Amino acid sequence: MLRWNDRYGIKFMRLSSEMFPFASHEEYGYKLAPFASEALAEVGKVAAELGHRLTTHPGQFTQLGSPRKPVIDNALRDLDYHAELLSLLKMPPQQDRDAVMILHLGGVFGDREATLNRFRENYAKLPQGVKDRLVLENDDVSWSVHDLLPLCEELNIPLVLDFHHHNIIFDAEQIREGTRDIMDLYPRILATWKRKNITPKMHYSEPTPEAITGRQRRKHNPRVATLPPCPPDMDLMIEAKDKEQAVFELMRTFKLPGYERFNDMIPHVRKDDNKPVKPPPKKNKTPKKKSKKVKDEDEDEEDDDSADAAEPIQQIIPDPHVGMGGPDGRVYWPPGQEHWLRPVKRVVKPKQAKGPPGKELDEKGRIVTPAMKKRREEEAARKEGEDLAREVEGR
Repeated sequence: MLRWNDRYGIKFMRLSSEMFPFASHEEYGYKLAPFASEALAEVGKVAAELGHRLTTHPGQFTQLGSPRKPVIDNALRDLDYHAELLSLLKMPPQQDRDAVMILHLGGVFGDREATLNRFRENYAKLPQGVKDRLVLENDDVSWSVHDLLPLCEELNIPLVLDFHHHNIIFDAEQIREGTRDIMDLYPRILATWKRKNITPKMHYSEPTPEAITGRQRRKHNPRVATLPPCPPDMDLMIEAKDKEQAVFELMRTFKLPGYERFNDMIPHVRKDDNKPVKPPPKKNKTPKKKSKKVKDEDEDEEDDDSADAAEPIQQIIPDPHVGMGGPDGRVYWPPGQEHWLRPVKRVVKPKQAKGPPGKELDEKGRIVTPAMKKRREEEAARKEGEDLAREVEGR
């Protein structure tokens, strides 16, 4: 996946928290180092070689401000798991610092100030390895940039600015002029990253076109139409349902570096995998009795035909090139055309029922009787009369 991203100019990826199921479970959890150290180090080596940035985003239930101890205990274990995962990548110092864990503050629990105080207390108890990677993100339910920025400045935690969330949850007392208001906070937001020598990052997504209410607007659109004002020294992560296709869309629209590396897919055709080739069906010929001499000549011809009808030879694609889009980089599909990835759907036409000779069948395969014909004719005449009456009345 890293090499695929690199081929098409994508240098930034979020690792799934589900790579190691139940790793942070209270009863069935486990450490990664005893069995995954070598594999993760190999991944980190590839990321370092390509200069890619890797991050994680623990789930919505990982909350350090909850009033419930079981929730806090679960959050601590989950953060330890993510920190171990990133540490085992063994990346160079700067890439290692840039491998952060993005966290939402979570619920308000009826008292904002009490929740902030619980977060402060639990954050102080975190191991230094977790503190070094933890960053906070404004959300689309409870906590705005204006709420979190003072907390981040106080505790020396970088703040991830999410534009989409900011357009839903913001301080109502602040002036809102598109993105102008948030741009005034850029120096303070960037400073939360620079103090820890971590490359800044922000998130961008857009609501679906039909969304009106705040709840509806929380849903991410499959692709985004524009780009936010982003400082050149800040990484931008696109959060969209179509993932890399949404990035390709922006690359093409704005002619971003790498847009010339990919092309449209050929619908329902993949030339970057090793699917088995089915031989053509053999024709069954009824043999005829022939003379010995003619038979011998036919046998020679059949040998030649069988050689020509041998199974087609398929070009073997080396493993590193499987799924990479082929020599033309055919990996893009237009919005809504994801079915291009799959073979053409086979349409089976229903067989039409055949009745006895000279008998007519209706659409349900039943024999049409004289009485049925008469009813049809009467119904057609009645409908025609009603249509004519409406036409006269209209005049």
